[in-house]
Amino acid sequence: MEKIISYPISVIYYLLFGLTLVSFHPIQWFCFNVFGYQAHKKSVDYMNFLFIKFTALLGTSYKFENIERLPKNAPIIFVSNHQSMYDIIAMIWFLRRFHCKFVSKKELGKGIPSISYNLRNGGSVLIDRKDPKQAIPAIKGLGDYIEKHHRSAVIFPEGTRSKTGKPKAFAQTGLKILCKSTPSAYVVPISINNSWKIVKFGFFPLGLGNRLTFTLHKPLAVSDFDFAELMEKTESEVINGIKF
Repeated sequence: MEKIISYPISVIYYLLFGLTLVSFHPIQWFCFNVFGYQAHKKSVDYMNFLFIKFTALLGTSYKFENIERLPKNAPIIFVSNHQSMYDIIAMIWFLRRFHCKFVSKKELGKGIPSISYNLRNGGSVLIDRKDPKQAIPAIKGLGDYIEKHHRSAVIFPEGTRSKTGKPKAFAQTGLKILCKSTPSAYVVPISINNSWKIVKFGFFPLGLGNRLTFTLHKPLAVSDFDFAELMEKTESEVINGIKF
């Protein structure tokens, strides 16, 4: 029954989503080229705000727990499990004051209105997962960037999205590079729940009536741990907060 009800709702949702992507592409270009970084970031923030509002058609709601514990005026490395693109939409909007930048696969850097433009120009990095020689300096550059500007990086160590909510094994390399190039940063583990349920039928139709929760765990100062201990604590916090 949920699938049947969702068909017309999903059509409306994707129509609004697509029109927004197309509309905000020239807006982003104008903001970035005429007014610079801050204006461009605002345009991206409000585009994702609209995406959040559109998911209300699907009965989706969001809860971010413990935002108040996040450090101020310091670089942050958010380390999270990954369940769907709605993880990213929610982080961009609800964590907007932390200027989230993403480690994304290079395929997303072209062909998608608004999204590709933002990834190429907004401070995120695009990596070729098959080419470590390209990925390592790109991630290091992101670490240098957030260290300098006191912004944040988001990394999904699973590498790919979990289609069932069950976490996959964490890769260490990306986080290790970020920690090494951002010595004053705090690592903040995040456990995401129920995001996968929006796409449990695939990309069409979409799942209805889901409450997405993002639990932000205690910030861990990079300088307080050797990397092996930091990685263990981070992965443990993320996984223990996932309900599957």
